[in-house]
Amino acid sequence: MSKPETTAATNFLRPIVQADLESGKHDKIVTRFPPEPNGYLHIGHAKSICLNFGLAKEFGGECNLRFDDTNPAKEDQEYIDAIKADVQWLGFEWAGQERYASDYFEQLHTWAVELIKAGKAYVCDLTPEQAREYRGSLTEPGRNSPFRDRSVADNLDLFARMKAGEFPDGAKALRAKIDMASPNMNLRDPILYRIRHAHHHQTGNAWCIYPSYDFTHGQSDAIEGITHSICTLEFEDHRPLYDWFLENLPVPARPRQYEFARLNLNYTITSKRKLKQLVDERHVIGWDDPRMSTLSGYRRRGYTPASIRNFCDMIGVNRAGGVVDIGMLEFAIREDLDANAPRAMCVLKPLKVVITNYPEGQVENLELPRHPKQDMGMRQLPFSREIYIDAGDYEENPPKGFKRLEPGGEVRLRGSYVIRADEAIKNADGDVVELRCSYDPDTLGKNPEGRKVKGVIHWVPAAESVECEVRLYDRLFRSANPEKDEGGGSFLDNINPDSLVVLKGCRVEPSLANAEAEERFQFEREGYFCVDRKDSKPGALVFNRTVTLRDSWGGQ
Repeated sequence: MSKPETTAATNFLRPIVQADLESGKHDKIVTRFPPEPNGYLHIGHAKSICLNFGLAKEFGGECNLRFDDTNPAKEDQEYIDAIKADVQWLGFEWAGQERYASDYFEQLHTWAVELIKAGKAYVCDLTPEQAREYRGSLTEPGRNSPFRDRSVADNLDLFARMKAGEFPDGAKALRAKIDMASPNMNLRDPILYRIRHAHHHQTGNAWCIYPSYDFTHGQSDAIEGITHSICTLEFEDHRPLYDWFLENLPVPARPRQYEFARLNLNYTITSKRKLKQLVDERHVIGWDDPRMSTLSGYRRRGYTPASIRNFCDMIGVNRAGGVVDIGMLEFAIREDLDANAPRAMCVLKPLKVVITNYPEGQVENLELPRHPKQDMGMRQLPFSREIYIDAGDYEENPPKGFKRLEPGGEVRLRGSYVIRADEAIKNADGDVVELRCSYDPDTLGKNPEGRKVKGVIHWVPAAESVECEVRLYDRLFRSANPEKDEGGGSFLDNINPDSLVVLKGCRVEPSLANAEAEERFQFEREGYFCVDRKDSKPGALVFNRTVTLRDSWGGQ
């Protein structure tokens, strides 16, 4: 297993933080992870989580978890609960209680009133469509709203009536008075408050006006005393607006914003809107479907927190964009599970084998290591006259180089004896349904005399093995760039029809009979699997394939 080619992982923010602490600019670093609770976290968020919590931990500081909950129509308590669980699952703890931007609604409202009194904000009656027209474009300046010169008294009155619920949604908005001719579109009189008669998951029906994300974000950082406000590059053009708010309001602190390149992963969608579309239109089975790029999906598929943290370390933190090969993420989980997952045997497509010369009623309890290199103890595997092998391990007319069972051929059973295929029993359709084999009793733990047996196959005992369901998960999208369909279609047209294959009637060795949710194993010769955390139950085990043993997509 070779490590993917990567450049040295760097984090350009680390020396900045170190210099700020050494110079005395800050006594303690305070960062924050500020998700909007309008969906589940995805792999891109993992990079931000590891960055913000990691820097705080490395330099003895604190990291807040704050929900930027300014749009109640798209938010839900389910998302809040899932986000908290994902952050903790990744191995991080936030400082104190989780925070909400809605905790600061009163303060933000007070500051909005101060901007009105200072002549720096006004109530605008333009419809959203008209406002877009007045805003101009990247090449054309905007035009002043006809309501821009309302008096302070009128603006205070109208804003109070907006808060009192006198106007319907969209009828009016509070806007900052900055510069409609600015080359930065974000400074063209941005919206501070919108009317939304919507129930809020934290504040109930206390408000019918809600602050914009841009008005909320920087001031929330200031209230919390954030020293390093870290966000992705798409917010770089918003920084002058955040600074304008900080300069024109009596905020208790002046956070400095730093931007880094977001994670773009091939074969992957990370747009929350599109992830929600996959869920709503039932292309997947929920936000935690193991094919999803959500952290809940990766967790259910069997990814470990350590593998995701290591992946984030591998890709580093910089300001240069680009696309990361998903093979790096798959390498991270293979490396983790190769070292830490106990081994077991599972037959996906069972074919019964009767060992005709093995004594009837006799059972040997063979001992196999749970891991070839780590001291994880031993597992017992009963061996008797009847076993199961995988149907793919027997071929009547094998291709060249085939190293498994064929008529008259020999193979070693993993950790057991050498057997020879003597007879194949077929059904009416000509399918092989049973093999009659003989074993060499002098080959347990040693090679047979006078001949070489090249192949080794896995097996399970027929009587003691446990029936289970196995779900073979693969990449959800066929294309490295699922956003671009060659036929001009949508990302949905790139869904891989083979991203999930469900196998029932599989047989796993008896040592896994009591395997618990999220336990991970290497099924020898098959891949890495985990016990499904939702659908698996005692006596009805369900295993999800986390990743194949090797990259099966190489060269595509």
